[in-house]
Amino acid sequence: MEELTDGDPETVVLENARRKAVAGLEAAPRGSPVLGADTEVVLEGRTLGKAADRAGARNRLETLSGRSHTVLGGVVLLGPGMAAGNPEVRSGVARSEVTFRELDAPMIEAYLASGEWRDKAGAYAIQGLGAVLVERVDGDFSNVVGLPVRLLTELAPELFAATGHSAPEG
Repeated sequence: MEELTDGDPETVVLENARRKAVAGLEAAPRGSPVLGADTEVVLEGRTLGKAADRAGARNRLETLSGRSHTVLGGVVLLGPGMAAGNPEVRSGVARSEVTFRELDAPMIEAYLASGEWRDKAGAYAIQGLGAVLVERVDGDFSNVVGLPVRLLTELAPELFAATGHSAPEG
């Protein structure tokens, strides 16, 4: 599956989530709901994407150092009706604001050496060693990790109901 990389960031993240859901639909048992999700790091209105190599990762981390950026999480749910040609589609975009601390060269080099930046939007993973790069998160932390749980429970409250728990508040 080819990911969209150019365009309005919210459109990009939602379209990539849709493409992933459609790809998952092919592998899922007939009649199963399918989830597609995508994460993008946005700075000054443009997506940073994933770094292709260490130099690209260094550039992204240097650019994010001491600054705030937006993390967009796109979610697309394709309901069981999709297999019958009558699609039930639920979708949305979550938004979180992340502020990086000032990163010095040794910290950036240590993070790059970990390899954790590979295949990560913005070249960092907040759920791992990348947590040391972050000063503050405003919004849904799970969105920054890669699956906006709050948005997912808004789109499909029945998923939570099946567990016997209520969806989390706010």
